[in-house]
Amino acid sequence: MQKVRQATEKNKEKAMKNEKNASIVGNRKNKALVEKAAQIIFTICASFAILAVISITLYMIISGTPAIFKVGLGEILFNTVWKPTADPASFGILWVILTSIVGTTLSILLGVPVGILSAVFIAEVAPRKVAAVVKPAVELLAGIPSVVYGLLGIYILNPLMYKLERVIFAGSATHQYTGGANLISAVLVLAIMILPTVINISETSIRAVPAQIKAASLALGASKIQTIFKSILPAARSGIVTAVVLGIGRAIGEAMAITLVSGSSVNVPLPFNSVRFLTTAIVSEMGYAEGLHRQVLFTIGLVLFVFIMLINMTLNKLLRKGVEEE
Repeated sequence: MQKVRQATEKNKEKAMKNEKNASIVGNRKNKALVEKAAQIIFTICASFAILAVISITLYMIISGTPAIFKVGLGEILFNTVWKPTADPASFGILWVILTSIVGTTLSILLGVPVGILSAVFIAEVAPRKVAAVVKPAVELLAGIPSVVYGLLGIYILNPLMYKLERVIFAGSATHQYTGGANLISAVLVLAIMILPTVINISETSIRAVPAQIKAASLALGASKIQTIFKSILPAARSGIVTAVVLGIGRAIGEAMAITLVSGSSVNVPLPFNSVRFLTTAIVSEMGYAEGLHRQVLFTIGLVLFVFIMLINMTLNKLLRKGVEEE
């Protein structure tokens, strides 16, 4: 009986070992299958992203180049007269390009410092209760549709700009009044619209800075403000640059709000002139454009696309250079 029991126990032990080995092998196979499946899914997703970029680029080139060959690149980029329905037609967009450059630059110069300082306030300066109120308010600001910004600009900002315009140009016989729909109004609206993007990303980057950096700076005798500007912000530079890039993209690509507050006239980009941006040029005329006029609007889209690509490439290059120097 003892021999039988011993044999039975040995058989059970062997069976258990075999089950363990089988389960280990099975787990390894399952893990390998899961890894392969995940790798395939990730590759497909990345391929879709790359394909989307390539498709958009090719579409913009194919749609935007015919007008360049028909009208001429110099005639489009460096001519200041925009009369697409006249006879003969003129398709100069120099003032439109300069308006986009000036408007975006001014909005970034206004919005980025305010956004970064607001992020510093939320992450490092404000008490928790105050930060708990300010942060949701900023997030709510990010969720407001752009058309609402435009409506607020029409009913609040434009009347104020018109009053200022009447004071400055009182008695002028040459100034063409815009009713407050001018470059200044567009810049202010854009500066407000980029604030949520800059604040949220900058604040996240500042909070991600290791606490040891702050502690070491304070231990060496630096004040809180010195620590923020000399240690924390430089350490969070990559995230802040990302926030600036996204802010520029938001500013240069905005159309609806700018259409409502800028006046949408092709003029020299002066503060109290009614102006037209690249985006508003497309939006305001695409509905009725046809033939060569429509092709030129696609060329404007191609110019806008190239601008955004150059800005992103330049800022990313500066960011990499800064990281390498560190």
